[in-house]
Amino acid sequence: MPVYQNVLETVGSTPIIKLNRMGPEGVEIYVKAEAFNPMGSVKDRLALGVIEAAEEAGTLRPGQTVVEATSGNTGIGLAMVCAQKGYPLVVVMAENFSLERRKLMRFLGAKVVLTPAAEKGTGMMEKARELAEEHGWFLTEQFRNEANADIHARTTAREIVDDFAEMGLDYWVTGFGTGGTLNGVGRVLKAESPRTKVVVCEPDNVPILSSGIPQARKPDGGPASSHPMFRPHLVQGWSPDWIPKLAEDAVAAGTIDSIVAVGGQESMQVSRDLARLEGIFTGTSGGATVAGALKVAAEAPEGSRILAMLADTGERYLSTTLFEDIPVDMTDEETAISRSTPNYRFDVRKAPPEPKNEGAETVEINPKAVAYVAEVTNVAERPVVMFALEWCEFCWSARKFFKQLGLDFVSVDLDSVAYQKDNFGGGIRTVLADQTGAKTIPQIYVGGAHVGGCTDLFDAFKDGSLAPMLRSAGVDFDESQTFDPYTLLPGWLHAR
Repeated sequence: MPVYQNVLETVGSTPIIKLNRMGPEGVEIYVKAEAFNPMGSVKDRLALGVIEAAEEAGTLRPGQTVVEATSGNTGIGLAMVCAQKGYPLVVVMAENFSLERRKLMRFLGAKVVLTPAAEKGTGMMEKARELAEEHGWFLTEQFRNEANADIHARTTAREIVDDFAEMGLDYWVTGFGTGGTLNGVGRVLKAESPRTKVVVCEPDNVPILSSGIPQARKPDGGPASSHPMFRPHLVQGWSPDWIPKLAEDAVAAGTIDSIVAVGGQESMQVSRDLARLEGIFTGTSGGATVAGALKVAAEAPEGSRILAMLADTGERYLSTTLFEDIPVDMTDEETAISRSTPNYRFDVRKAPPEPKNEGAETVEINPKAVAYVAEVTNVAERPVVMFALEWCEFCWSARKFFKQLGLDFVSVDLDSVAYQKDNFGGGIRTVLADQTGAKTIPQIYVGGAHVGGCTDLFDAFKDGSLAPMLRSAGVDFDESQTFDPYTLLPGWLHAR
């Protein structure tokens, strides 16, 4: 394996995988798994292409903020590219796209601005344009930026042509979002592999390409309005509410040989089938494209080879309807498996240990630990102190509680490196247990007074006794908060 100088060098060269348990006899179906790109989608190519083209053209200045409207994958790819190259990034995204995408972009350092779902894709695109004009930011314009199609012509198409050079390819099946993959790969296949039929899939309730109705456009080429055939659909990343210029150019060039309509429920089922029958993890758009490939396969001559594009990973869809039937808790069948052996079961509790004889064991108290606890819990400037463990979920629940109140606190993380020497953290825990009677962590103090553990803290908030303690200690906090703190506990505890 080569040694890469940065993450951007890992974009592309994604594998082509044969399906072995799906599809009719006598026809070979392959998928190009774009989830193998560093940020898990085909849009990593787009992001790299448009940024480097802008750098070369001088339209993107060093340190200039980049802005784009996206359903998520382009934004994630841009967040990676901008992080590596040092550009601030603002992503505009409609509020109805999956939560994972927002978090991934923010994790990579991008800012995410949401637009109302009712305004659809055109709304988020116009917001991105407004922001670019107002602040002098660089708008990548993925839906009509030729660099989008060009990088697919240079990379994606080249990989496909080379991989099928000996055995030949009869059908290439894709959906369309920006139109970049369709445009770039399609034109290369027409020139270098004329036997390959280009098949485009679109949602069966959104026939905007197959309708033949032209897209109304502004003088600058952007959409003047939503396409009249657009309807909301289940395939995130596919078919925005207008025909992108890059897709329209592919239609005008005669690149497309046929269009296949695919249903939303069908798309999700094929995504699940790919996971359970082939071990291939892809999202709704990947399932939709393979669903289209299966329709092609049903009519294709024997011996045909079909390649379908899998745009991304299934992890982008955990909060969507694709996963709504996937349980979190044990099913009846899983519970039966658990009960098939006697131990380590939720429904069987081990007997408590026999009590030790009083006086049989003496716990030594470290005077330095006693002094430390007294010192740290009596600092007027930092009156809220939590003795915690870095890994503990209850400690993190308390941290989230303090954050929601906007409350400053000191966290003494007893398992951190700072407290490891001579087991000083363990000594502090012994002191806490001796003084409070509680062996659990966290233990929380306000103004030197012991509040208790995580649930004690939450109960004090709910019964109103915590607020006077905080005020008396001179702690600033948001007194308007009225939330239920128990919602901050770990999810597995809620399930119980």
